[in-house]
Amino acid sequence: MGERSAVALVFGSSAAVLVVELVALRLLAPYLGLTLETSTLVIGLALTAIALGSWAGGRAADRMPPRRALGPLLGISGVVVALTPLLVRGGAETGSGGLLLPAATTTIVVPGALLSAVTPMVTKLRLTSLDETGSVVGRLSGIATAGSIAGTVVTGFFLVSLVPVSVILVGLGAVLVLAGVVVDWRVRGWRAGATPVVLVLLGGLGAAAAPGGCDVETTYHCAVVQEDPERAGGLVLVLDGVRHSYVDPDDPTYLDFVYVRAAAAAIDAVHPAGEPVAAYHLGGGGLTLPRWLAATRPGSSSLVSEIDGGVVDLDVERLGLETGPDLEVRVEDGRLGLGRLDDAAYDLVVGDAFGGLSPPWHLTTVEAVREMRRVLVDDGAYVQNLIDRGPLAFARAELATLGEVFEHVALLASPATLAREDGGNLVAVASPAPLDLERVQDGLDERGTGWRLVTGADLEEWVDGAEVLTDDHAPVDQLVTPYG
Repeated sequence: MGERSAVALVFGSSAAVLVVELVALRLLAPYLGLTLETSTLVIGLALTAIALGSWAGGRAADRMPPRRALGPLLGISGVVVALTPLLVRGGAETGSGGLLLPAATTTIVVPGALLSAVTPMVTKLRLTSLDETGSVVGRLSGIATAGSIAGTVVTGFFLVSLVPVSVILVGLGAVLVLAGVVVDWRVRGWRAGATPVVLVLLGGLGAAAAPGGCDVETTYHCAVVQEDPERAGGLVLVLDGVRHSYVDPDDPTYLDFVYVRAAAAAIDAVHPAGEPVAAYHLGGGGLTLPRWLAATRPGSSSLVSEIDGGVVDLDVERLGLETGPDLEVRVEDGRLGLGRLDDAAYDLVVGDAFGGLSPPWHLTTVEAVREMRRVLVDDGAYVQNLIDRGPLAFARAELATLGEVFEHVALLASPATLAREDGGNLVAVASPAPLDLERVQDGLDERGTGWRLVTGADLEEWVDGAEVLTDDHAPVDQLVTPYG
């Protein structure tokens, strides 16, 4: 085998493994969330595949002609990669979704192992004497690592933001099958490539018809806009399978989600309707609350930090968003955006940023909360949406963290959630100034939430000594109890 062919095979197969790994994270996000556990699962499966492939490929190279194995390795892996959207989404949508993890494991481990077997096979072909073993193995190992780096960078910075996940996987599968056909053609003839080519075509058709598709695949989310069959004009923004925002572009005063109504009750108690406020929002989604503030408090201004530009585009194109001097949306990380704000510049800070079912950990820590206090006026408030269930370990830790910075903190939730009998959304309210608790409760009742508030000694008992989250230790993904 020539030097150029060896380099191309090792570089390309190693790059493909990392493309599959990163895209698998996006493909699984609508079903498992973008959490540390999901990332750990995918990385662990990919490393397992690389280890198995390298070991098995090395053993096989000593027991059979490596040249005859290269084509099938590329072709079979290409077929599995092309079928991945169909297998994963189909597995998630079948029954209770019990086939999701087996499908995900298969579609990561099988192509990863087969592609990782290419490097030891090529190494065996390039060895001509024991005197050059070190240089050949070292050079090809370096090329394999360079391929992995290239696959990571190209996918993370370019492919995912420009091309839908299904197209990436079906396209990569086609490239791998084509490479396998070319390699096998030189050994067995052109007929050997007919079967995998047909399977890739079927995989592409299956990916197009697979359930779980997105209206838009943004940089961070699989996004879908659904019409409310019970309310004309009502639109629901679904991100990664989770109902994220409800918007009625023609009536921004209409608030559908219970937690949004609870947040509005808290805001009304701090800043009565009709009085303009300056608000900063961590997380945008459908921008329900910024629109509500503009409608109920003419002259208000809202600045929004939303990390996903694709969601903002969807807001404009499908959810009727109109930005202007009173509503500015910055595509940026919330913690970085927060750090650029002036002291005491805002009457209200709203925290509603999520990756999966938990807020990004760096927005939950005492250091981040101090930044929120810094940008608030002395009678301002921070209103934060939380999601948790079971023992509510994360919610309790976050309330403990808010209490480290703010003098006055209250928690709003359903009675069942407060009693830890159920889970779902909770809303935390924190302020340097005393909160009008009676007015908050009246607002919860008037808006039909059925929620209650906890504060003072009762809240301290509810928090039950939970650990304060810090930049040095904030295991948010582990504290949140997932929905099962």
